[in-house]
Amino acid sequence: MKAVAVTPKKENSAHLVEMEKPDLREIKDGRGVLVEVLRVGACGTDREINNGEYGVAPKDYDYLILGHENFGRVVETGENVKELRKGDYVVATVRRPRGSSIYDKIGEQDFTTDDKYYERGISRLHGYMAEFYAESADFLIKIPPAIAEIAVLLEPLSIIEKGLKQASDIQERLKIWQPKTAAVLGTGNVGLLTVMALRLRGYEVHGFGKQAKKDYLNAELCEAIGATYDSTDDISIAESAKKYGEYDLVFECTGYSPIIFDAMQSLNENGILILASVTGGDRKTDQVPSDAINQKFVLGNRAMVGTVNASREHFEMGVKDLALCEAMYAGWLKRMLTHKVEGLENYAQIFDILENSSKYKAIKAYFEVNKI
Repeated sequence: MKAVAVTPKKENSAHLVEMEKPDLREIKDGRGVLVEVLRVGACGTDREINNGEYGVAPKDYDYLILGHENFGRVVETGENVKELRKGDYVVATVRRPRGSSIYDKIGEQDFTTDDKYYERGISRLHGYMAEFYAESADFLIKIPPAIAEIAVLLEPLSIIEKGLKQASDIQERLKIWQPKTAAVLGTGNVGLLTVMALRLRGYEVHGFGKQAKKDYLNAELCEAIGATYDSTDDISIAESAKKYGEYDLVFECTGYSPIIFDAMQSLNENGILILASVTGGDRKTDQVPSDAINQKFVLGNRAMVGTVNASREHFEMGVKDLALCEAMYAGWLKRMLTHKVEGLENYAQIFDILENSSKYKAIKAYFEVNKI
């Protein structure tokens, strides 16, 4: 079978490989499922791995198959798989409990404290940019046919679901928390999904991006589901809090770390800031009003938390939100799927789009490996 792989830590090493089709016997206890890959999303993580910034090959391999945003169809199941059958649509989770930490042992591997972690398409496990994969049914989420066309968005949505669940859990300290307003910083793929998840929960949502509003699809999508959109070139996040009022919740999805300090100053009392960006650079910022920020957080009972990876629970929450969004705003999610690339052999096209997303006006680029 064909797959798209990189040589980890080597810049621009993406290439096509030929591999043996996976065998269900690789999965123990008769719980194996063979999945035909239908679509694979591509994101900044894939771009950064191809740029040589990180990534670890599986044991005994000198390459890593990319891809963690996935959607496929069941081809074959092991004898002890009762919850799935041939023809079912599925999405696989990403991180696996193969570490030694207590969190791996209790199935909470997304909270692992190990330096070595196991993540499909990222670290020590091959990913989903392939024609097939084999996986335990324990890590597969069944997808209703009604949302098959947009199910490739489930993996990035799962990270948002985790962030919002963490926020809710943390705010139980307040006994009563009734948030009404939210700001979403960054309106790319993850930001738009965050806007959607918050609107479904009844928030007044304000989205912020760098681009001017005119002729900007992302801004149009924000407003199509009842959120506002502002360019940070026109108004800073701190200034926006004077216009709209301080926010009960701020969700950061920009990849630009200095904006966090603006976000910290725009929170309402008892508010929470959720960080989703993984910033691997060495960017620094000056003139941060640290005393004022510290005072606001201490005296105002504010909180900040990061979200990355996700467990089965968060994927299942995402399935419900995709279905609800499709019912409430039919066709909205499909408009996010802006750039389809047919065939894994055209991997260079995917990376060109990822490197030049503003030129292509891309929200979500993805491979169509096989027809739904």
